[in-house]
Amino acid sequence: MHSPSSRSAVVRALRAAGCVFAEDEAELILATARTAEDVTSMVDRRVGGLPLEQVLGWARFHGLRVVVEPGVFVPRRRTEFLIDQALAEAPPATVVVDLCCGSGALGAALAAALDGTEVHAADIDPAAVRCAGRNLAPYGGRAHQGDLYDALPAALRGRVGILTANVPYVPTADLPLLPAEARDHEPRVALDGGADGLDVLRRVAAGAAEWLAPGGCVLSETSERQAPAAVEAFTAAGLTTRLAVSEELYAHVVLGVRP
Repeated sequence: MHSPSSRSAVVRALRAAGCVFAEDEAELILATARTAEDVTSMVDRRVGGLPLEQVLGWARFHGLRVVVEPGVFVPRRRTEFLIDQALAEAPPATVVVDLCCGSGALGAALAAALDGTEVHAADIDPAAVRCAGRNLAPYGGRAHQGDLYDALPAALRGRVGILTANVPYVPTADLPLLPAEARDHEPRVALDGGADGLDVLRRVAAGAAEWLAPGGCVLSETSERQAPAAVEAFTAAGLTTRLAVSEELYAHVVLGVRP
């Protein structure tokens, strides 16, 4: 139990560091910390600019508490919209693949919603693969290290019902404009999408039909500005394509279905 004075001190420290939601963050830190020393350490790391989720060691995502380790991309709330679109499009999916998986939050969310599904995740970053493995373990899922489809077991080819790919889509020139939390504490490989931000998305689109089951879908998040080119890439890959938009979350998801 932490005294009101310690809570006040935490709020003051966070507010002084520029944390807009200092009161909410203080509650989360105090609820997660086991000792006074933990509180001090966590506050110091947060004041130093570490993303709150990496300080806590977890993030809320689609109703789950997802493990988030240092140096691993933090799942965004807007990406929950992608999960909702996937579940609406392919509710009978029995095989799920989460490419560019980061923490494995998308794969875990789909596994939790689709009882008994076979779930795989893949990322080029070994730290992400370790973290995803922890989050998928309760569902019997597996995490693989490698470059996109190269990481996947060959036996999955033509069997995937839902393929999520939360690809990096920030144009290289825009990286310096990102908030310091992302720019300084999340891996560049999880953010940098190349000159126009769509390099990885195009590669995902080009290979998707080979891995999807008939009627299976692939989903990627993109920005409003990039959405027309992203839709074009999915359509050029032979997929039946549509764009889903959430004004509330400012989320744009391009979805392609294998005919």
